[in-house]
Amino acid sequence: MKTLIFLMALTLSGVASAQQGKQRQEGKQQMRHEDRQRMREDMNQVYRDRGARPERPQRPMSPQEREKLRQDVRDADKQLKR
Repeated sequence: MKTLIFLMALTLSGVASAQQGKQRQEGKQQMRHEDRQRMREDMNQVYRDRGARPERPQRPMSPQEREKLRQDVRDADKQLKR
């Protein structure tokens, strides 16, 4: 009976310490209010800048350009796999 109580206490203390560790990790990952506000302002500025300048119209690619792009992508993919 004493061993059963000991095992239960040991198990419960392990669960409790695991939960405390998780709470500490979550607390470190949270951003401060100032950081969130700065990020929000930065993103708003990016969106404003993007809307201010007109985008270049894209011209259709020639078959040679398309094939060259395909080959470049294949080559880059092979390089990544190495």
